[in-house]
Amino acid sequence: MPVLGTGIIPSGSIANELTAVTRRAFIPKLVVQLYNSTPLLAALIANSQSASGGVSSVSVPVQGAAFVNGQWSDYSGSFAQPAVQQGAFLAEYNLKLMITPIPFLGMEGAVQLDYAVIPLIEARMNDATNITCDIMATALYNNTTNLQAFIGLPGAIDDGTNMATYGNINRTTSTYWKSKVYAAGSVNPTRQNVLQYISGTVKNGAEVPSFGVCGFGTWTLLAQDYVGQETYMITPGDGFDKGETGPRSGFRALMVAGVAIFADPYCPEGTMYLINSNYASLYFHEQASFAFTGFESTLSNWQLGYVGALVNIAELVVTKPKAMTRIGGYNSLTL
Repeated sequence: MPVLGTGIIPSGSIANELTAVTRRAFIPKLVVQLYNSTPLLAALIANSQSASGGVSSVSVPVQGAAFVNGQWSDYSGSFAQPAVQQGAFLAEYNLKLMITPIPFLGMEGAVQLDYAVIPLIEARMNDATNITCDIMATALYNNTTNLQAFIGLPGAIDDGTNMATYGNINRTTSTYWKSKVYAAGSVNPTRQNVLQYISGTVKNGAEVPSFGVCGFGTWTLLAQDYVGQETYMITPGDGFDKGETGPRSGFRALMVAGVAIFADPYCPEGTMYLINSNYASLYFHEQASFAFTGFESTLSNWQLGYVGALVNIAELVVTKPKAMTRIGGYNSLTL
C-alpha cells in the first residue's frame, strides 16, 4: 500500500489518481534484515575438511593411554618384561544432513519475466545459503540433544555434564576425552581471569587455544577492561585528529596472552569458549558441501513449477576436547 499524505505525496482523490498513473521508484536491491555474521562458523568453514561415505564417515584414531612403560635400571641394564598395552581408541562421528528446498512456481516466472524489480527466484537462492548458515551457527552453540543435527560446542567442549559420550567415547571411563569446564561465578570477564582460564586450558591440554568466542554483551564487558588502559600516541606537530581515520580506540579482537577473543552473536551470553583450531573442524561430504541439486519439474505432483534443494552433509568434529575449554557464569551487558 502506498504511503499517502506525507512529504510531497498528497492524500484523497488526487493521491488515488496519482497512484493509478505513476510507477513506484523502487531501489533494485533487497536489503536482508534477518541474519548475523558469525566468526566461529566463518573460521570452521575456512578450516573445513573433506569426508566421504561409509558408516561413521569421520573416524579418528586417538591415543588415550600409554602404549609402553619406561622404567629405571641399574648398572646391569636389566628391565622387567614389557606387556602389550592398549593405547589407541577410535573416535567416530556420523555426518548430518541439512536440506534447504527452493520452490519456483511456473506462473511466478511468467509474471516476473522482464518485469521483476527483485527476481524472487534469485532472492530465494541467496536466502538458501543465509538460512543454512544461520541454522548451522545456531546448532553449533546450542545443540546436544538432536542427534540429526550438528552436535555443537556445549557437547563437543564438555566434561561429561552435557554429553557423557561424544564421538562414541565415554568421558567417564575415558577421562582424557574431557574438556576443562569452569564456572566463573557471576563476575565480569577481565584480562586476569581470562588469562587464568587460558592457563588452565594449556595445563589440561598442553596446547595454547587458537582463539576464543563469547557473546557481544560478555565481550563488551571484557573490552571495558582494556579501554581504561589505552594510550594515544600523538605525533609532534600533528593535531590529535589529523589522521585519515582519527585516533584508534577499542579493538575488534581482544588479545589475552596471545589468544584473540572474538564476539559472536550466536554465542549465549555469559559463556566463553576457548577453541584450538587444530582439533576442531567442520567435515563436509565431498559431494555435498553447499551443493545445489538443480531444479526439477513438479508436474508429477500436478503442479506447474519447479523445486530444487541446497544440500549439506557435514558435522562438527572435535578430536581433542582436552585442548579446549568452556567458561560459564560470566556477567554480561544488556545491549
